[in-house]
Amino acid sequence: MSGRLSSKKHFTQFAVYPIGIVILCSAFLFYKYVLQVSPSIMTQQLMQVFNITGVGLGNLAATFFYAYFVTQLFVGVLLDKYSVRLLSSLAILVSGLGACLFAATHLVIEAGIYRAMMGFGAAFATVCYLKTTAVWFKPNQFAFISGLLATAAMLGAVFGEAPLSFIVQAYGWRACLMGCGVAGIILAILFFAIVRDESFSGNLTAHQVKHGITLKAVWQVIKNKQNWLLTFYSGLSFTPVAVFGGLWGNPFLQETYNISQIQAASLVSLSFIGLAIGGPLLGLISDRMGKRMHVMFMGNVIALLALSVVIYCPGLPHYLVGALLFIFGTGIGAFMIAFAVGKESNPLFLAATVIALINSGDGIFGSFSEPLVGKVLDLGWDGKIINGIHYFTEQDYRMALSLLPAYLLVATVLLFFIRDNKRHINAIAEIEA
Repeated sequence: MSGRLSSKKHFTQFAVYPIGIVILCSAFLFYKYVLQVSPSIMTQQLMQVFNITGVGLGNLAATFFYAYFVTQLFVGVLLDKYSVRLLSSLAILVSGLGACLFAATHLVIEAGIYRAMMGFGAAFATVCYLKTTAVWFKPNQFAFISGLLATAAMLGAVFGEAPLSFIVQAYGWRACLMGCGVAGIILAILFFAIVRDESFSGNLTAHQVKHGITLKAVWQVIKNKQNWLLTFYSGLSFTPVAVFGGLWGNPFLQETYNISQIQAASLVSLSFIGLAIGGPLLGLISDRMGKRMHVMFMGNVIALLALSVVIYCPGLPHYLVGALLFIFGTGIGAFMIAFAVGKESNPLFLAATVIALINSGDGIFGSFSEPLVGKVLDLGWDGKIINGIHYFTEQDYRMALSLLPAYLLVATVLLFFIRDNKRHINAIAEIEA
């Protein structure tokens, strides 16, 4: 028995193993974003099948965020205290089952419950990835490695646009979601079979003595003003790409430029590709510069300008719209640096708790922003119905989507109140070296 345990310990400490765990966590993130953005390429089908309006569709899509936000309140403490392997495997399984059940239902109430199941499971993805990153990699590598989270996540979002749109048109939205559900169940089995918790705890003690997660420790995280500023910054910065790419960007581009669903999805996917590149790139730049706030400010300003041009300047060539959406996504990638700042501002043993708090900003703003855009659309609706669906004009979309540049502007202002701890983490890295 002891020989078997020794062999397992040797395997989990092998140099390639941390990379393997991160790849598996990346697959979880990929899957999360496929599920999150999937309604954006099914808007007409869902409105027809469930007989709902713009705000109804927004609320249905947002049940993902409602469950996501509530779960974020607990997921950090759970992953700090209990088995990452078991909890994350169960989370993936719940998301997969939710997708399967959503694909089979004909009732909007049931659809909301199953969509919430997807959000519940998905709530573990980001925290799971960043918790493992905080433990397995050096402090001065965290911003870059955590930035790769955006790459995995946005590749999932890209797949959830044009490729998934093609599958929906070829096989129907129900078959498409059923396939996504089965894929999630398979991923859950792989995660449980490969990930081990033994070496996870051992590597944490290599960085810092493992402490018990107490209410006092959690309270220290909650009362830290820096953590809350980072939470609101993160939510305000990421929500524009989640709302535009996850639901309302596709119909806006279809109406504004008279293009097909697949063409619109292809353009929207460029914002996710930009975020996939911008996350690790801007994280690496912030590591090298040692000035995280400067990079975050630069990214937000670039994203704000690019999105504003797309929303408010009609008649742009399609290639220019695509380029601007790519730039928009690249700038949004700076929001990933907030997790590095949060980790550097708190003890390592509370990494998942801090990350979950910051990540809850996405759920907070995402939960009401998609329905809010839908509500503004409904308020401007002139009563026109085409093929049983409420028809919204180009101007209606511009008015409703004005919420997104406002979010980015407020997020940029918040940066002036956040402390930069990069010098502190560099000093820690020099001591460890």
